[in-house]
Amino acid sequence: MAGIKVFGHPASAPTMRVLLTLHEKNLDFEFVHVDLMGGEHKKEAFLARNPFGQVPAFEDGDLKLFESRAITQYIAHRYEGQGTNLLPADSKNIAHYAIMAIGMQVEAHQFEPVAAKLVSEQVFKLKKGLTTDQAVVAEEEAKLAKVLDVYEARLKEFKYLAGDTFTLTDLHHIPTVKYLLGTPTKKLFTERPRVNEWVAEITKRPASQKILQ
Repeated sequence: MAGIKVFGHPASAPTMRVLLTLHEKNLDFEFVHVDLMGGEHKKEAFLARNPFGQVPAFEDGDLKLFESRAITQYIAHRYEGQGTNLLPADSKNIAHYAIMAIGMQVEAHQFEPVAAKLVSEQVFKLKKGLTTDQAVVAEEEAKLAKVLDVYEARLKEFKYLAGDTFTLTDLHHIPTVKYLLGTPTKKLFTERPRVNEWVAEITKRPASQKILQ
């Protein structure tokens, strides 16, 4: 049976999410670079792996998956006994698992859409030689501030967002946080003490360093 393959782009936050999970699990894998600029992700060969034409796509032997958060959950369960446990300490405790699931939903629906717009305006537009729309930045920063206020309150009670151990909830934030730390939006993290500590903790992990260099 073939091993694990990740089809993606190293600058893609969803791709990084999957790579982080594999590194945390100390799993061997093959990375297949997808040429986004050349439109490779919209061609028939890639669409057979992800019909929506988005990276990453994932293979583990005969199993083929897409959608980064689904992939990370598969890896965390399939390889639960290997490397870092990315599930609650008692993964069979339904209440603890539900808390982690809430955190993943908050990241996907409250944090990421806003944070991704800020990355687009302040990172990718500049790389393309375009001008950042400061009105959009101000609007999205106000939204992100509200999310981070919720995180600050949560992190006063626990070390991580889903409790006192590092889980997928925290990991899913890392790629976009990495981009925002290189922009003026960094202030929204640093001016909240608990959030600032949490960001430092999750970005200094060995797996994170492999991705964030």
